[in-house]
Amino acid sequence: MRIYFSGIGGVGIGPLAEIALDAGYDVYGSDRQASPMTKSLQKRGVQISFDQSGDFLRSEHEKSPFDWFVYTAALPGNHPELVLAKQLGIKTGKRDELLAHVIADKKLKLIAVAGTHGKTTTTSMLVWAFQQLNIPASYSVGSTLSFGPSGRFDPASQFFIYECDEFDKNFLHFQPWLSIITSIDYDHPDTYPERADYLAAFRQFICQSQRCIMYQQDLNGLDIARDSGVTLDTIDKNAALDDINSLILPGRHNRENAYLVLTELKNSGVGLAEAKAAIESFPGSGRRFEKLADSLYSDYGHHPTEIKATLQMARELSDHVVLVYQPHQNIRQHEIRENYTAEVFNQAEKIYWLPTYLTRENPDLPILTPADLTKNLTRPEVHIASLNDDLWKSIMLDRELGKLVLCMGAGTIDEWLRQHLKI
Repeated sequence: MRIYFSGIGGVGIGPLAEIALDAGYDVYGSDRQASPMTKSLQKRGVQISFDQSGDFLRSEHEKSPFDWFVYTAALPGNHPELVLAKQLGIKTGKRDELLAHVIADKKLKLIAVAGTHGKTTTTSMLVWAFQQLNIPASYSVGSTLSFGPSGRFDPASQFFIYECDEFDKNFLHFQPWLSIITSIDYDHPDTYPERADYLAAFRQFICQSQRCIMYQQDLNGLDIARDSGVTLDTIDKNAALDDINSLILPGRHNRENAYLVLTELKNSGVGLAEAKAAIESFPGSGRRFEKLADSLYSDYGHHPTEIKATLQMARELSDHVVLVYQPHQNIRQHEIRENYTAEVFNQAEKIYWLPTYLTRENPDLPILTPADLTKNLTRPEVHIASLNDDLWKSIMLDRELGKLVLCMGAGTIDEWLRQHLKI
């Protein structure tokens, strides 16, 4: 099967291209510019064009027809390659449709990690634990990993571990052998206009699973019938608190997510001591409280619940935490603006608040400014900032004063940091 990936350097598409390559499919692709992912794929012999006019797609299709054109939800409907692929009669689909095909084609058991918060770290932790326990597994994680590629197909595996995202209802393409639900809050208002829509999607996803591990506190609001067909393994978070806190990992939310992984490992017959040792040696994943330099961390979080949890983890390392925050998506800010409270930020002693990173926006909504979003914050002190030299100097000064600087956001903030650090 010949597959063309548009946006092959992206965090979602790139790992899928690696998986397709490992699984024996012919892989081609394009992107707007080179990236570590495109360079890695090119080293493996993948032909990639950085001209997305459609010329490369057409010329390669004429040599030997493509079976599938894979693209992300971010690709506009009038994108030249997508329009051309449809004209040429190539099957088009988003990444999860192809991944579901690969899992079925290779007869793998899908272990899907879903939830509003903590998906990436929990998926990465599960992959790491399987590796430490010598259990072969294929996988896909929506972030960089320090211990391997973001996506991998292992011919010896019977399992596929996948970070299953609810955005664009992607996770509803799958019928997992096991689903692990990290948390259920509310997010992605562009996909789910109401909280009830969001909960309904999770209810459907869980009922599409054969088994599910989750906290009872998250299950309570879903109204899943006893005869739904899914085997539920629920954990009372309060009753299990001592066991959760016995895990030697930074961050309360990390320990809670790790306990879900531990539960599945024990269910699979792994001894408690061996399972804990594998989990507690976890080195972390990219953009999830990732240490970029001394006293400087980068995190992908962009929801009040994530901010609060990550600040709590930072305070386990330092009594003096400074937050640099870049909100993500104006449409999301209209939904969560009232959740930016002193309670969320009380573990920080100072905040540098950046303008919202804009993507997939509703043009009818007014752009909320940093002043709009911070009007309810009486503490800590808030400084309106921009990604410029003045902010970089402030970050360097805070580090020199012995403070831990945590930079959070899913937009351009991480790239900006790495450019300044030259990494």
